[in-house]
Amino acid sequence: MLDTQHSAFIQNRIDQKTKPLGALGLLEKTAFQLALIQSQQSQTPPEKIQITQPSMFVFAGDHGIADEGVSIAPSAVTQQMVLNFLYGGAAINCFCRLNDINLTVVDAGILEAIDTSAISGSHSELLVTQRLGKGTRNFNQQAAMSREQVEKGINYGQSLIESRIAQGCDLVMFGEMGIGNTSSASAILSALSGLDSKECVGLGTGIDDEQFKRKQQVVANGVARCKGKAIEEVLAEVGGFEIVQMVGGFLGAAKMQTPVLVDGFIVSVAAYVANLIDPSCRDYMLFAHKSKENAHQHVLNELHAEPLLDLGLRLGEGTGAALALPLIKAAAEFYNDMASFESAGVTV
Repeated sequence: MLDTQHSAFIQNRIDQKTKPLGALGLLEKTAFQLALIQSQQSQTPPEKIQITQPSMFVFAGDHGIADEGVSIAPSAVTQQMVLNFLYGGAAINCFCRLNDINLTVVDAGILEAIDTSAISGSHSELLVTQRLGKGTRNFNQQAAMSREQVEKGINYGQSLIESRIAQGCDLVMFGEMGIGNTSSASAILSALSGLDSKECVGLGTGIDDEQFKRKQQVVANGVARCKGKAIEEVLAEVGGFEIVQMVGGFLGAAKMQTPVLVDGFIVSVAAYVANLIDPSCRDYMLFAHKSKENAHQHVLNELHAEPLLDLGLRLGEGTGAALALPLIKAAAEFYNDMASFESAGVTV
């Protein structure tokens, strides 16, 4: 739980800005949460919110469930898109450049590792390699991974994020890439929340009706094996390498008392899992947007989350979080520099 000793100061500072009470809506709640997070371990009330080194981590992994035809693209596209990230050509690259976000691409276990010797230094420097294997197994037939891989993946993600925060990162964002990963996220959500698997399955990147029915069936098959199992066992049965590393990333950010701007459906499922493992994680989460993916609203409800944007996005990669960052900065800016009634000489 967050230390709330400075809550009254923070709320009063927000209320005394030259505006009607609550007139900045969700920006006020965002500013309050950021200020409260940054006031931890401090005896001095927070006069400023600092967002100086926002960082995006895009975790990539392949999924055996893709063999079931649950996506519009083959698994080879995962590696192709990782190369696109490294060379700066994807949507997430555009939005990170636009908003001065540091980008790191994490190979959590794509089918074929990137040959960094064939990539020029400035591009290869974006890549962190912490592979758990050559993609997960097909969870329609067997467990996606071992318990040891789950534990190793969580540790990998946690260590990476803790290290970057120790180097000065003060706001974390996660993105993901992995053909078939909406199936994995849907199965995890259903297994851990108790929601019917059909409610948790969406169209992903845009599959047809036949693929959608197949996706519903294979997710239901995976979920059926998860009944009565602990969180880590569920992750082993139906999880993804990139998802377990993001779970660790959320745990690491909470340990380091650093805010995380949560992206869409798959990242939110990782956030949900982290919250089940350590409920204090929720205090450090801000939610970027409501995804077009069918089940994202269910995850947001489970986390009692109010997202900043609703743009109909369903791309992944962390794009929603990158697009929401200017609103986070706007919340910090008004908290830091907007005049108070007293300082402006405004009477109401």
